[in-house]
Amino acid sequence: MILSGPIDFRPKLLSALSHYDAARFKADLIAGVVVGIVALPLAIAFGIASGVSPTVGLITAIIGGFLVSALGGCSVQIGGPTGAFIVIVYNIIATYGLHGLAIATVMAGLILVLLGVFHLGTVIKFIPYPIVVGFTAGIALTIFSTQINDFLGLGLTNIPSEFLPKWGLFLTHLGQTHWWTLAVGVASLLIIIFTPKISKKLPGALISIIIITAITYIIGEVNPSLHVETIGDRFGRLATDIPQPRGFDLSMATINALLPSAFTIAVLGAIESLLSATVADGITGSRTNSNTELIGQGVANIVVPFFGGIPVTGAIARTMTNITNGGRTPVAGIVHALVLLLIFLFAMPLINLVPMACLAAVLIMVAYNMSGWRTVIALFRNPKSDISVLLVTFLLTVIFDLTIAIEIGLLLAIILFLRRVMENTQVRVYGEQLDVAEGTDSSTHEVLNVDKGVSVYEIDGPFFFGVATKFDELMRNSMASKPVVRIIRMRKVPFIDATGVHNLEILIRSSLQEGIHVVLSGVNPTVRKVLESNDIDKLLGSDDYICPHISVAVEMANQIVALQRHLGSKVKKEER
Repeated sequence: MILSGPIDFRPKLLSALSHYDAARFKADLIAGVVVGIVALPLAIAFGIASGVSPTVGLITAIIGGFLVSALGGCSVQIGGPTGAFIVIVYNIIATYGLHGLAIATVMAGLILVLLGVFHLGTVIKFIPYPIVVGFTAGIALTIFSTQINDFLGLGLTNIPSEFLPKWGLFLTHLGQTHWWTLAVGVASLLIIIFTPKISKKLPGALISIIIITAITYIIGEVNPSLHVETIGDRFGRLATDIPQPRGFDLSMATINALLPSAFTIAVLGAIESLLSATVADGITGSRTNSNTELIGQGVANIVVPFFGGIPVTGAIARTMTNITNGGRTPVAGIVHALVLLLIFLFAMPLINLVPMACLAAVLIMVAYNMSGWRTVIALFRNPKSDISVLLVTFLLTVIFDLTIAIEIGLLLAIILFLRRVMENTQVRVYGEQLDVAEGTDSSTHEVLNVDKGVSVYEIDGPFFFGVATKFDELMRNSMASKPVVRIIRMRKVPFIDATGVHNLEILIRSSLQEGIHVVLSGVNPTVRKVLESNDIDKLLGSDDYICPHISVAVEMANQIVALQRHLGSKVKKEER
């Protein structure tokens, strides 16, 4: 990982256009049209579920999708609003309003750009899998919960945002279920489920919306008593004009209040987009530039809020649709955005007729696909630490807040990681004989004779703050036996942090005060540079006390012991 150096921003669109031809354009055109049609109901549904209008969902998919494809580092990524953001966006709007959401989204975009500029794209991929599964499953359950009111036709208002009170309200009002609305929802769900069994290329969500909207419209005209609530009923006449760019007021108080939410949006966006890109790379054989992808995602999230949009990220389902329909360059993603733009300009009146129960069915299916319940069950065969991270992240996401879930989940994962590193990092004490080849693949064994006045300690693993404490405790326990020389063997120490340097300095100082020499062995160039920058070589007394190999260190230590004995015997003779 390199935090400095030139900015790694090379959009895939530029390299794709340098050797583009008519055959590729035809494939991208077909894929882009199909993805645009598939993205239509999802953009509308995600917008409504997030607490904004269908128009906002479409605007986000158009502008955000265009920018992600034009500026991103993945050849086939399709960007837009996704289910992962529904919970956090809904909560931000409920607390800070649309103005607060715009500020949080811009801040998240800036964070994503900085992640890409500082070459942290690869680091995001290393977020523990149980955390990703935990909050994805939690988001899925939360999305499902938000659709119960529309799916059952309960007609409830002022629904609590918290999970448990929300379900308490639902259960106490089940008697208000509108059976015709429920029938519309169930029929929509069945069409979505069974359409792929006829053809996997048919967009089940769109087919369901077209069929159910037509049926409910005809039945409603014939028998008004069977009318079900539609998008038009709830949101009124939808605008068909692209909103004019608008600004918003900033204050430090607002920025401080929204920073945790912005961080959550940025982490979610980075994880989902890079996960989608990784899956796409595995299928297409291409290679995503993670840093460029994060910068592209960041720019999209900076621009979209000025047009009233919500957060944008790469969408796995739409990206997979793009791949399966032949899309191989960012041109397909740009075509998808243009298709949505044409629908937005010329077909919005028809969208007013879509039943809310049908959209609820679409989102329930999205929630089911997001839940990854098979993956959750599989993870329960893993170590208890992974299971605990999964459950804590899931429960915090569902019961409390997604921001808290990600923060606590990451903290838990870090703690468990440090614990595993500490358990795997060994501190060994050697006796009077030492096999140089021990712990290596070498078949040649060289046994060194270690003088009784020499103690040899080996640190096997990174010498960071947790291990430094472990090593310090071992040294304190061995202080009873006072050697002439202490050899610290560091051949397997890949790095050392400030705490490790500090503990090593204390050990050297206390040893010197007792007249004990300290010799370091097998220090790699990186660790040696850190030690020298902290003047550890000067503290030892000489560069010779940092030896390149254990055989050199043992030979030096034996010579020191022999010299000490010679001087000791000479003093005793003089005293006689």
